[in-house]
Amino acid sequence: MNNVLPVLIIGNSFFLPSSEFRIDINKNDKKLFSIAESYNNSNILLVNYDLNMNNIIIDKLPKVGVLGVIKLHMDLPNGKSKIVIEGVKRVLINSYIEEDNDILKADISDLELSKPSKEEIAYLRLLYNHIEKYSMSCNLSLEFTEHAKNIDNIEDFINFVVSNINIDNSKKLKYINQISNEVRSEYLLTDIEEDVLIGELEKNIDNKLAKELDKSQKEYILREKIRIIKEELGDINAKDNEVNIFKDKIDKLKCSKKIKERLRNELSRYESLPSTSPEIGMIRSYIETMLALPFGIHTKDNLDLEKVRNVLDKSHYGLENVKQRIVEYLAVKKNTHSLRSPIICLVGPPGVGKTTFAKSIAVSLNRNVTKISVGGINDEAEIVGHRRTYIGAECGLIIQGMKKAGSMNPVFIIDEIDKMTKDIHGDPASSLLEVLDPEQNKNFVDHYLEEDFDLSMVMFITTANYYDQIPNELRDRLEIIELSSYTEYEKLDICKNYLIPKQLKEHGLDNVKFSDEVILNIIRNYTKEAGVRDLDRNIATVLRKIVTEKLAGKEKDEYLVTDFNIEKYLGKKKISWQDLDIIEHVGVVNGLAYTSFGGDTLPIEVVSFPGSGKIILTGSLGDVMKESANIAFDYIKANYLKFKIDYEKISKQDFHIHVPEGAVPKDGPSAGVTITTTLLSLLKDYPVHTNTAMTGEMTLRGKVLPIGGLKEKVIGAHRNGIRKIFIPSNNLKDLEDVPVDIKNEINFILVDKYMDIYNNLFIKRGRKKHDPRNIRLLMD
Repeated sequence: MNNVLPVLIIGNSFFLPSSEFRIDINKNDKKLFSIAESYNNSNILLVNYDLNMNNIIIDKLPKVGVLGVIKLHMDLPNGKSKIVIEGVKRVLINSYIEEDNDILKADISDLELSKPSKEEIAYLRLLYNHIEKYSMSCNLSLEFTEHAKNIDNIEDFINFVVSNINIDNSKKLKYINQISNEVRSEYLLTDIEEDVLIGELEKNIDNKLAKELDKSQKEYILREKIRIIKEELGDINAKDNEVNIFKDKIDKLKCSKKIKERLRNELSRYESLPSTSPEIGMIRSYIETMLALPFGIHTKDNLDLEKVRNVLDKSHYGLENVKQRIVEYLAVKKNTHSLRSPIICLVGPPGVGKTTFAKSIAVSLNRNVTKISVGGINDEAEIVGHRRTYIGAECGLIIQGMKKAGSMNPVFIIDEIDKMTKDIHGDPASSLLEVLDPEQNKNFVDHYLEEDFDLSMVMFITTANYYDQIPNELRDRLEIIELSSYTEYEKLDICKNYLIPKQLKEHGLDNVKFSDEVILNIIRNYTKEAGVRDLDRNIATVLRKIVTEKLAGKEKDEYLVTDFNIEKYLGKKKISWQDLDIIEHVGVVNGLAYTSFGGDTLPIEVVSFPGSGKIILTGSLGDVMKESANIAFDYIKANYLKFKIDYEKISKQDFHIHVPEGAVPKDGPSAGVTITTTLLSLLKDYPVHTNTAMTGEMTLRGKVLPIGGLKEKVIGAHRNGIRKIFIPSNNLKDLEDVPVDIKNEINFILVDKYMDIYNNLFIKRGRKKHDPRNIRLLMD
């Protein structure tokens, strides 16, 4: 062997005889290996030195190195080469030689190793025993132990063992540089003892931790290890990133410990399932839904009562009852600093501003707002969600609304609660009980979430068109506030102060004027409604035509809409309210009705012809109204002597009762007195004045019972020219809601029994009667 060999400095890497050293080299380093292969029989010297130093100081290079043989030299297409060097033995470095071609060489000689002394033999036997214990403690392979025991040279033994056991590289370097095998043996015995001791301590610690750590902590540690391993392998995928994002969101979620634990369990399932599992999408949807809920998020209420009132007044005309209720709620909350939100139900005909007013409440309170509509819903799962076992399951409308609201204390609008239906799929009204009951909604459970969700801070505002169609079980839990239809003059104020300014802004106009007369004309002759939706559309129609004129080159300094040019914009009159006959007719009497447009008159007519005493009913009448007709007919037959009617005239005639506009469904008990009066008018051949109307439910004994919707009925009657109305005595309190200007133009007569109406119309017509009382006299 040539005693002068090229030197490869390998930094702090560990390399001993009986091991291999693998390295990738660039073009610039090929020269060193070319020399070794060409001139030194592929022999090369490997020495350790800190490569972080800028310059190599020859005097500080080690005096012991490892002789290696190049076993493999593979040139790669990218210009690099792979080199595999096998360690042969340690050698003593006599000196280093620097050549002009930047190649460092070293003059080497063999280590002077004497024959094994008695001490070395003793050390070798001691090492055999320690290695056997070490292999058992550290779970080394049996092959390793057997191979070590077959080595009878202490130099080779130490080289083999140190190359294959778990010792830090910084410690292993001493085994290269130390010449004495006795000292190296002491190093190895010490290192083995330390490693065995550390292993025993780790086992003890692991045993203690295993007893103390609960399941979630164990899973966390294991998953963290898996994550780190995957990062090292570059095996992180989109699912792993998603799991990490979910973990962070769950940790930040301001919910109960129970819900957090549920989410962590679901996330563990999600993480463990393969990506192809059909269940993985369901779990992800559940976690995303839970994380989207506004746990712990609350908006701060505006407790400035004057400011709240101003916002409500600015957005809506009238509606004093509901405005006052909101102000009272805030006043009590401000006084107590804690108050359960009310559950309000706004009942009134379409177009009077129920939904928009509920939104204005949210604005005035500085709360978020969310809205759902339950009209037509017949499946209770729409409210409380589907069980997660169903494919495509999702949470119910309540939880969906809370997700959109983004806070735990929004104003939650539930529209059309009187239009829910009940069938084989369930009863959605019953499902709303838990939502709208203040004693239960703190622990509302959606079937999809399967966890409690607190709705106690939500201000629920429900809307309905008909009070009597609200399910009874819900009605008991709601604070009912009725919004009646607007009078013509209320509509006039709304149109001037709200609708016209809004439409002018939307159409980009500022030079259009509407006279009060033309607004009333539009209200009376182009709309038939309780609210102002159609009025708003008609104003928009006028302004669209004006914009079209303006862009067609017919621009004016000012556009004035009057009675003289309104037909130009809206066409001929569409509705005529004043359609009462001037001439009185026998067998025709005006009743009063409460429709979706508000109040209206309901003329009822009857004719007779030879027959057998039957009655025929037409006009799309409901069951209740048909029963009212039968009660009226039987009441007359039972009291024919009081009414001075020939009974044969009743028994030998058939009576056909008809309510005009037969395509419009009609129902309700309040037409009882009107049908009775219509039949008496025909039987006694006595007409009732066309400016007279009446309303009230009647019993078989002639008692007149109270009815609902009196304000709307009176407004509709006044609009149609009615100036005298019979109403049940028990409805006296409802007259307080009727506008004063209408009350002053109508003569209200209170009745307790039907004979009061009979005496007034058929006995003493034209003369004042003290009982029943004249309301005007009472008011005076």
